[in-house]
Amino acid sequence: MRKLLAAAAAAVVLLGAASPALAATAPHKTVRQHMTRLTTQDGLAGAVVSVREPDGRVTTWTSGTAERGTGRPMVGADAHFRIASVTKPVIAATVIRLVEQGRIDLDAPVERYAPGLLDGRPITVRQLLNQTSGLPEYLPLIDFAHPGGDADFLRLALDAEPVGKPGEKWFYSNTNYLAAGMLIEKVTGKDFRTVTRRGVLRPLTHTYWPRENETGIRGAHAHTYGVNPFDPEAQGKTVDTTRLPGYLFGASGGLISTPDDLNRFWQALPTSTIDTMLKGAVAAYDPPRSRYGLGVYSYPLTCRPAWMHDGGLPGTRVLSGRNRAGRAVTLYVTGTPKNDRHVFETFDAAMCS
Repeated sequence: MRKLLAAAAAAVVLLGAASPALAATAPHKTVRQHMTRLTTQDGLAGAVVSVREPDGRVTTWTSGTAERGTGRPMVGADAHFRIASVTKPVIAATVIRLVEQGRIDLDAPVERYAPGLLDGRPITVRQLLNQTSGLPEYLPLIDFAHPGGDADFLRLALDAEPVGKPGEKWFYSNTNYLAAGMLIEKVTGKDFRTVTRRGVLRPLTHTYWPRENETGIRGAHAHTYGVNPFDPEAQGKTVDTTRLPGYLFGASGGLISTPDDLNRFWQALPTSTIDTMLKGAVAAYDPPRSRYGLGVYSYPLTCRPAWMHDGGLPGTRVLSGRNRAGRAVTLYVTGTPKNDRHVFETFDAAMCS
């Protein structure tokens, strides 16, 4: 199963944040031209990008098909998809709500609120959220034939060699948000899914956490195509990955949403929360020139920076965020991009047009 995971990781960063630096000047193409390139030159099955203006006006472009071999048009802004690591801003915003309620101090050790969770390591809450904890990535350590659950995943990471001392350097690791979800549970006494639903997700009527053992996607959705680490019979080949055990992706990448809901999420975040998320952002090497705050990147685009997050699961690549003026953009594609730069240039065109 390790080899299968490696194949999946080579095809798409599982829940992760690998991405190219944007060119200083993106090609002068319309959003429609960028979308067509994704589904023709790059061979992706489908692509959708939705833009929501500060006044609520919505513009959506689609290209390709919702399911190979059927000719069905690609779904739109109200269809569901796995948002992968765009889950992380939701978790970070939930922790910040607990900070604002006086229940968590960002610069206090995690162990103050969850004794023993991190084996006594002096990692602060802030270091979890800004990816400077030194905790290694747990995903390559999983036996996908018998994956286990959150506590098992965290144990794998804690037993592995740290990537650095707490606060020493930035290193993108899904383990940080796995632990952040468990921290929310320790502080509130409730599952992090319940806490997020009652908090930052309350206005988003089409966003949900999949149930345990639920592998499908509810409502209208497109099919996805990639390497499935949970299917040993696939032998590392590209297959239909629409059915995945999304519950296992948890706080690091388990949410299912729609482009319209995600755009509403970004626009609904209070200014005070965004300021907290961006304050003290650290230099991130992936992509170059970006900075990572608390569950959010500041990405340099060709017009102005965007506050956003990206993510990927086998068969899905997603970028979502907003700019200072309040324009929100969510883009996702189905399939494995041949050229990730084209995905980012499409996002850039939608945000900067």
